[in-house]
Amino acid sequence: MTDLNQSITAFIGLGSNLASPAMQIKSAHEAIAALPSIRELAFSSLYHSAPMGPQDQPDYINAVMAIETALSPLALLNELQYIEQTHGRIRQGQRWGARTLDLDILIYGEQLIELPDLTIPHSGITERAFVLYPLFEIAPLLKIPGKGKLADLLTDCPLSGLKRLE
Repeated sequence: MTDLNQSITAFIGLGSNLASPAMQIKSAHEAIAALPSIRELAFSSLYHSAPMGPQDQPDYINAVMAIETALSPLALLNELQYIEQTHGRIRQGQRWGARTLDLDILIYGEQLIELPDLTIPHSGITERAFVLYPLFEIAPLLKIPGKGKLADLLTDCPLSGLKRLE
């Protein structure tokens, strides 16, 4: 069991647009929360958004989860990629293509990370309504490392059709 006494707060973005997206998000939420090295702090509402990139794909369902973990960023990434695989995610190299599940580490404490397989805060975080609005729902006072106050970032990020699901 990982020692959560030496833990860090991280935020994970969840997205899906294939194979019952809302169920994919709910199942992934349960899988992440069940990891022994993680304690769930908060989970946003589900949000409906148009796809980024190729428009010839179904719309997405997105959410954001706040966790406490003692896992390193790369160990957390490995756990999330395993959950993606168990949900039928196949990585084919197409950026922004349709997928059963996409799990991204958005923020990991105050850390700024630039590795070949991992960038934190997640690249593009400041332009993505489907990340910023659910993040604001669960952590309105959050400061995104190297980017600024979340509330300030929202003023420059239009909803772009994003809809909170009831």
